[in-house]
Amino acid sequence: MSGDPFVEHRRLLFTVAYEMLGSAADAEDVVQDTWLKWTTVDQSEVRDPRAYLVRMVTRKALDQLRVLARRREDYVGPWLPEPLLTSPDVADDLELADSLSTAMLLVLETLTPTQRAVFVLHEVFDVGYDELAEAVDKSPSAVRQIAHRAREHVAARRPRGIVSSSDAWDALIALQRAIVTGDLQDLVDMLAPDVVALGDGGGIKQALPRPISGAAKVAKLFAAGLKTPWLTEMTAVLGYANGGPALILSLDGEIDSVVTMRVEEGLVSAIYTVRNPEKLSAMGQEANVSR
Repeated sequence: MSGDPFVEHRRLLFTVAYEMLGSAADAEDVVQDTWLKWTTVDQSEVRDPRAYLVRMVTRKALDQLRVLARRREDYVGPWLPEPLLTSPDVADDLELADSLSTAMLLVLETLTPTQRAVFVLHEVFDVGYDELAEAVDKSPSAVRQIAHRAREHVAARRPRGIVSSSDAWDALIALQRAIVTGDLQDLVDMLAPDVVALGDGGGIKQALPRPISGAAKVAKLFAAGLKTPWLTEMTAVLGYANGGPALILSLDGEIDSVVTMRVEEGLVSAIYTVRNPEKLSAMGQEANVSR
């Protein structure tokens, strides 16, 4: 029904769940579970439906986070969040785009579940401390302390330089050109000395078993990759994922890999490649995200 608050806030609920979980599939499950519970609620008794729904989805996401933490202990190779196909409009909302970025989601992975919930809800979605306290079953004073520690933790780990979307486009175009022509030089010239490359194949597709650090090693990795026959058969298309530029590689009409980059002050500081096919289903259609 058109007047249902759940329908009105569904994009927000999905975004909250995704930023807490780093998984589009798990976020959808959480949102569906929230919907089922919402249908049993006497909505006439709910004074603030948005706050109520955010509280519901947060609690369910917290439960799921603990399940995922155990699952990720057995994950094969580096873990990266599931890429989301996003519209250019999302990139225009700089705060939302930053919160959805692979770099930020990896930082959020280093928080405890409660810290992650508090940081996401307060810093990204501007949820007040009293409302947060209800969502995570803590006192408002405890939530303030958790928020302070989470902010310090994130500030110490997030990119310190200026992150440029236009420079990321240039780097991805250089990679796209290298795949077509075999000439890597333009991309190599953009690599930061301490660049890190991470690949997530989940033990299903060939990917990096561990992070590769340093411009020389990353350049050597790409040079070797360009010699593999299957890469030359792929189509490489520029698009948007997680609110920023992405290179989407497809083979025989199926998405094989999604590559995103973090570019700081003109140099590529991180390269993220997701090849695990179980993580690519959300690239089939644009994700409905909002703050």
